[in-house]
Amino acid sequence: MAERSAAQRAAAAKGAVADARPLDEGREAFRGRAWAEAYDRLAAADAREPLPASDVDLLARAAYLTGREDRALELWERAHFALGEAGAVGPAARCAFWIGMTLARLGHHERAGGWFGRAARLLDEAGGDHVERGYLLLPAGLRAMGAGDHGAARAAFAEATRIADRFGDLDLVALGRLGQGQALIGGGDCVGGRALLDEAMVAVTSGEVSPITAGIVYCAVIIACRDTFDVHRASEWTAALSRWCASQPDLRPYRGQCMVHRSEIMQLHGEWADALAEAQQACTHMDTPAGDPAAGMAHYQRAELLRLRGAFGRAEDAYRQADRWGHPPQPGLALLRLAQGRTDDALAAVRRVAAEAEHDPVRRSRVLAAYAEIALAAGDTDAARDAARALATAADDLAAPYLRAVAAGARGAVLLAGGDPEGAGEALRGAWAAWQELEVPYEGARVRVLMAEAYRALGDHDSAEMALDAARAVFERLGAVPQLARVDRLSRRATGHRLPGGLTPREAEVLKLVAAGATNREIAAALVISEKTVARHLNNMFHKLDVGSRAAATAYAYEHDLA
Repeated sequence: MAERSAAQRAAAAKGAVADARPLDEGREAFRGRAWAEAYDRLAAADAREPLPASDVDLLARAAYLTGREDRALELWERAHFALGEAGAVGPAARCAFWIGMTLARLGHHERAGGWFGRAARLLDEAGGDHVERGYLLLPAGLRAMGAGDHGAARAAFAEATRIADRFGDLDLVALGRLGQGQALIGGGDCVGGRALLDEAMVAVTSGEVSPITAGIVYCAVIIACRDTFDVHRASEWTAALSRWCASQPDLRPYRGQCMVHRSEIMQLHGEWADALAEAQQACTHMDTPAGDPAAGMAHYQRAELLRLRGAFGRAEDAYRQADRWGHPPQPGLALLRLAQGRTDDALAAVRRVAAEAEHDPVRRSRVLAAYAEIALAAGDTDAARDAARALATAADDLAAPYLRAVAAGARGAVLLAGGDPEGAGEALRGAWAAWQELEVPYEGARVRVLMAEAYRALGDHDSAEMALDAARAVFERLGAVPQLARVDRLSRRATGHRLPGGLTPREAEVLKLVAAGATNREIAAALVISEKTVARHLNNMFHKLDVGSRAAATAYAYEHDLA
């Protein structure tokens, strides 16, 4: 009997080791940031025997980081109650905090407020000093910032940071500094705000904070840089976020937003084909049944690229998708209407958006350039001049070289429209130099087109043609079909150039778009004519050139330097 008892004990011990293995492996995978493995191992251990509350919290975090947000909420709730029953008030309140933050991110603000309130009541009833009181100041700061009270927001975030410093909680330190930086920027102190954002990012890039906090800080800082036109910082932190995501292949929540930011940087520096592919990949990544609040940003970025390339129908569909996901479709949609020849619609939309953003200088500055362009096209020079002046003021307030270049270009366009080509030329040369320094080829080429018009008004036709040739080369490389058509109209109007095959200028424009692979619908949108008119031009063109297909017409275009 003694021998059997020993055997049974050995078997039981062996079974206990086997039962402990998934839990140990799950903890180890979590430490190694292998999130999918951590989730699978911890879930397997939990299925055998309910996990301790602290490990349920780990499982919740692994669920969140692998995109299982509903499961994460269930697990955090379970951990919250288990920790509360065990008297671990602080950790229980922290689980409630993360439930609230996740619900708020998903747009469930009432439920989020309930969990924040529950955490506060738990701490109040327990008494004592808890670092979690600092965490609960974060949603208070965010609410104040959303209401436009940046002073109250900054005070809340500063107090959270002081509590974090007292407890040595590095996650809360990073989140507190992030909030203070955002509040300063919202209140107009961009220089001070950026300095605090940089401090928060140092903690992230040095690996001092947990993954969920790191992802929050990365995305918020990049958006702040983007909103204040800080191209250098946006590029630098986007590259860092890309490396961070790549080091954790199972990570899901921040990867789609990272793709959007990468696409924006690619677009800025003239890598449009790659930017469009990245935006499409971001849309696919985030268009899931659970959804991602950043999906609207991805669809808007895709819409912008399609608009710039002349695919107006597809661009409009993408703007509508962005709106369905909760992302404002303006000012891109207004610029699309302008390109389609619907100038009155464009002006009404952009004027409304600018008025709504009157008391939000950061948001308004993103609309003013479009407002100036559309107002000029509508013949409202006074409105365009006011928008250009407001842009210059915003550029100074935000200390943003990018926005200064935009403002200089807008001022040049207004001066040109007002009959001052000399003043326009000076402003436009400054804008072009700034775009060259920032390495933003598309905007630089658009300025070169305006410079060509200024030179022509001064009688300097050689300089005008050279500026148009330089702009054309950039637009051809990017695939900016609408701008190419504009350059060709300006060039041929100036030179009276006779086209081969007896083609009219409009037929040559249609042929160029055919050679670029545009459909009849896209040609109609780019040239602001009907598809029926496009078909008539194609018929006439095929007859004149004695060709029977689009492929043959494309070959003719390349042979005669019309593509």
